[in-house]
Amino acid sequence: MKMIVALTVSALLIGCISSPQKAPLPEATAIDTEAARLMKSENVQGMALAVIQDGKIVHVAAYGDRNVARRLPLTTDTVMYGASLTKTAFTYMLLQLVDEGRLDLDASVAELLPRPLPEYDSEDNDYTDLAGDDRWRALTPRILLTHTSGFANFRWLEPDRRLRFHSQPGARYGYSGEGFYILQLILEEGLGLDVGKEMQRRVFDRFGMASSSMTWRPDFASNLADGYGLDGTMELHDERSSVSAAGSMDTSIADQARLWAGIVRGDGLSAASRAELVKPQVQITSAHQFPSLAATFEPNNKEINLAGGLGLVTFQDTSGPAWFKGGHNDWTGNMVICLESGKRCLVMLANDVRAERIYPAISRFVLGDTRMPWTWEYDWLDSPREGQP
Repeated sequence: MKMIVALTVSALLIGCISSPQKAPLPEATAIDTEAARLMKSENVQGMALAVIQDGKIVHVAAYGDRNVARRLPLTTDTVMYGASLTKTAFTYMLLQLVDEGRLDLDASVAELLPRPLPEYDSEDNDYTDLAGDDRWRALTPRILLTHTSGFANFRWLEPDRRLRFHSQPGARYGYSGEGFYILQLILEEGLGLDVGKEMQRRVFDRFGMASSSMTWRPDFASNLADGYGLDGTMELHDERSSVSAAGSMDTSIADQARLWAGIVRGDGLSAASRAELVKPQVQITSAHQFPSLAATFEPNNKEINLAGGLGLVTFQDTSGPAWFKGGHNDWTGNMVICLESGKRCLVMLANDVRAERIYPAISRFVLGDTRMPWTWEYDWLDSPREGQP
């Protein structure tokens, strides 16, 4: 491993911290050594992680390169792609609006928009495909946040690239970025808000996330992570020009540490909204998260009470309630796991999708044995390795 950059809380030995239900965390140097070892085993070019205990950041580190060809090291302030971690950050912002009485989680989209959803026909917000299907009226923010809209993940995955319902809204969990597009539309058209500015003010500024934004900033260019695919091919970091609640956040591991520490503490939310965020809202019965519309069934999900929360997934760990959120594309692998007991979290970002291969092992090393449903999150874990992360 070419370079390790790490930040630790002054005069704090991670190994001295423990929760009543879990063993003490490993020392920072042990975490760094194990991360570097695992990265080498899978040829992971760049990865970063943060450890949170009692709602406080106790370790932040970055390993490897942000660009291999140019020999540029990944640092704790390097700008990386947040991918679908954006969804939870957006949910956190949205719940602040709920606390202010500006949004009702259980109100119909028909009440929240100034005109019927199928009448929106712009290039960015085209819902004319839903004309003649009144099921859109059953959609609510809660249904959209819990991925029970009945839509495919994205309409462009459909054979004809058209939006349609595959199940009654609220009936079953099926991961869908389309639902977050509708939530963004509600905030922009129904409440007249600029989602990018609200995210900046209510989330990024609140938690001191200086290297985070919902759109590209020119100052990112000097310390930017490019991505690496399964075959090691490099992909330049995308300069996203428009806000997407489903996944446009650029960020750094230092910023993500601040975000998730704030979320696990519940900063900026009422106790009621913080509880709603991580409450099991809808049972998940599928064997895997993807394909999102597959009619699979996994009876063991019930043992850990696997469920959709608001913008994240919940489960029952041996230590008590727990939750997680992943973020992924062909060159990015992100994962956050939080245990409510001890307010303990592990945050992992990678500009190399192959890092997902080692996340279960890193999680075991840092958090100990948990009931994290890795084979549900990563369907390839119980499949042949060839062609898989």
